[in-house]
Amino acid sequence: MDTGVKRAFRFRFYPTPVQADLLNRTFGSVRLVYNMALQARTEAWRDRQERVNYTATSAMLTAWKKTGELAFLNEVSCVPLQQCLRHLQGGFTAFWEKRARYPRFKSKRRSRASAEFTASAFTYKNGRLTLAKMTEPLDVVWSRPLPEGTAPSTVTVTRDRAGRWHVSLLCEDRVEALPPTGAMVGADAGLHHLIVLSTGEKIDNPRHERADRTRLARAQRALARKEKGSRNRDKARLKVARVHARIADRRRDHLHKLTTRLVRENCEYGGVLLRAVV
Repeated sequence: MDTGVKRAFRFRFYPTPVQADLLNRTFGSVRLVYNMALQARTEAWRDRQERVNYTATSAMLTAWKKTGELAFLNEVSCVPLQQCLRHLQGGFTAFWEKRARYPRFKSKRRSRASAEFTASAFTYKNGRLTLAKMTEPLDVVWSRPLPEGTAPSTVTVTRDRAGRWHVSLLCEDRVEALPPTGAMVGADAGLHHLIVLSTGEKIDNPRHERADRTRLARAQRALARKEKGSRNRDKARLKVARVHARIADRRRDHLHKLTTRLVRENCEYGGVLLRAVV
């Protein structure tokens, strides 16, 4: 039986200098608007016990864009700014329902640089994706096709700490149920092995960091010698982040392949049955 779901398809892309500048300014504007809205909502509750909702923060955004200090917010698409206010509203809803912690401010150094575009702020046609305020499509590496006959509903652009750009397209997709195998397996996380299966199979831990341990140590030593706040320190930090990204990518790839194999081999009655041994 097929099941309709929403799936995000993530791709690498390479922006032009003009596109990169616009996206970087968009990231900064999104972070600023989010923090200002969070500050306004926090002060309203602290001083007046008033809960400010998304509608009120959207009106604040309109007023901010009319001021001289924040007029630069008009230079980027308004959709990512509105979307960050919606995400803030979702964070407060989860907090009031005691499902999450109080929303935290976004940091330029620690928070992920991202911007979300809805259907009104991008065009996707014949494998070409163009975002609002841009005259040229993004140079996306289409490593796999999108589901046939579907179009993305939202597009999220991100830049990681290693300086890599990614775009995630949310699409409707059909997931086919796996054929039942009638098998099941227990999995125990080990010390000397990654996991040990109840079938007796022992899966070794690849220890991906060992291959890059020397390169990582050299990059970290170079970073430690750079003066804080300098351009050379930013370049050195980027080199360290790239080594960490390489290690994380290899670890993630191995885990995805392993879990996919276990799921396909141990599918009972059309569902997945994996038992962890405690």
